[in-house]
Amino acid sequence: MSLEQFLKDELIKVHVKCENQDEVFELLYQEAFERGYVDEAYLEKVKAREAVFPTGLCMNHYNVAIPHTDPEFVFEQFIAVATLENPVPFYRMDDSSAQVNVNVVFMLGLNEPHNQLTVLQQIMGVIQDDNKIEEILKSSSSEAIRAIFS
Repeated sequence: MSLEQFLKDELIKVHVKCENQDEVFELLYQEAFERGYVDEAYLEKVKAREAVFPTGLCMNHYNVAIPHTDPEFVFEQFIAVATLENPVPFYRMDDSSAQVNVNVVFMLGLNEPHNQLTVLQQIMGVIQDDNKIEEILKSSSSEAIRAIFS
């Protein structure tokens, strides 16, 4: 299974300006909802899950977040990607009392439980590679980001 199969061009947003994580969530949710990929409760559920189980990851040079929620709110599987013009604070996965300034958000919409672990493992492989994250951040199009995952 390749991550590329879950990437949708319309859900890859490059160099977006968002003030906070809610704006990132709303931007990606709106596109997914309009295309019928998610239930209207998806946004509320992502925010609720993030409040209890934060997804900010402190990496070597660039920080990422991997928000997601339960599979019943997803109709068609996807990975949405947002590269942020300016980092946005997220609470850390490994220390929910601390924040990390996130540069890239991978919002997951997965509805098959066996896919979630595999996808998360593959994303971890990408985000642990500073060169790949740097390529993602420098990309100016969804096609360029998709190519990094192929």
